[in-house]
Amino acid sequence: MNLGLGCVCRPGSWPYGSLLDSRHCVFALTLLTLLMQVVVEANSWWSLAMNPLLIPEAYIIGAQPLCSQLVGLSQGQKKLCQLYQDHMQYIGEGAKTGIRECQYQFRQRRWNCSTVDNSSVFGRVMQIGSRETAFTYAISAAGVVNAVSRACREGELSSCGCSRAARPKDLPRDWLWGGCGDNLNYGYRFSKEFVDAREREKSFPKGSYESARLMMNIHNNEAGRRTVSDLANVSCKCHGVSGSCSLKTCWLQLADFRKVGEALKEKYDSAAAMKLNTRGKLVQMHSKFNAPTSHDLVYIESSPDYCLKNQSTGSLGTVGRLCNKTSEGMDGCELMCCGRGYDQYKAQIVERCHCKFHWCCYVKCKRCTKIVDQFVCK
Repeated sequence: MNLGLGCVCRPGSWPYGSLLDSRHCVFALTLLTLLMQVVVEANSWWSLAMNPLLIPEAYIIGAQPLCSQLVGLSQGQKKLCQLYQDHMQYIGEGAKTGIRECQYQFRQRRWNCSTVDNSSVFGRVMQIGSRETAFTYAISAAGVVNAVSRACREGELSSCGCSRAARPKDLPRDWLWGGCGDNLNYGYRFSKEFVDAREREKSFPKGSYESARLMMNIHNNEAGRRTVSDLANVSCKCHGVSGSCSLKTCWLQLADFRKVGEALKEKYDSAAAMKLNTRGKLVQMHSKFNAPTSHDLVYIESSPDYCLKNQSTGSLGTVGRLCNKTSEGMDGCELMCCGRGYDQYKAQIVERCHCKFHWCCYVKCKRCTKIVDQFVCK
């Protein structure tokens, strides 16, 4: 990266030239260092979701240079990559699952969890300690728990297998506890180790904004993982003559990730605003509310204005977004367009229609075209 910050000293005949230019050089180098830190900080392990190299064959035993080349990993995460190279594909899948769920949950909001590039993924908007950032950290940490736990069950990872969770106390005596369940315990521990590594290897002055942000990130990562754990349930399969279900085999199974997304969206809506106290700890800003638990989301800054594009905050704005003319909710044109109004267009869509079931056993549909009205924010 050439930023044109080369330093050239003036001739010695000018008495103050050397001193001033030395100061200029120091300033330029300091500026360059700060810029490089910003570039590095902007990258995230979330970029594994966007990385085309995430295929099992790419992670050959001893291929350490590959880990150092992956964009967005901290030093601690690179070391874990070297130790658990077969896990990296599933970390990427977990990040991708989290991003997709985030986009689904916020599809009708002004901020819709859009990805902007392959390195920082969400852009500058994640540099603000807002509710949206809290949700993003939680859902992505949850995605890693989900992906790694299931990869263990499917025998894709060398260091784990089926769940060894203890038999639930309320399970009927004559039901068998076995099968091959999702290895939640391993997925939880590995997600904590990998996802939190970036935060835990940092050190900031006590009471600084950076220290508050670090604590916020770690708290929300944990809230995401605990939501996956809370929603895991016992699944059973019947055995017996002619489906009599005289015997059942049960195992631990993770909930569908949509339920995780919905639960975290509720936590987003009730997230707690926090501030630093005199001892450098995060405390609730409004003491009249119940204190947040380790299962709740927290944030330290108000959300930016998502109505208009703003490069400094990373807001993409809502210009060009589709809206619902008849809705009074956040997806309605009045709220989505922030009072700017909207344009109406005719759009042609193709959909399946006149579907019929044919014996045996498939459904055959026709393709129908229709003209619909679409409303787009000005």
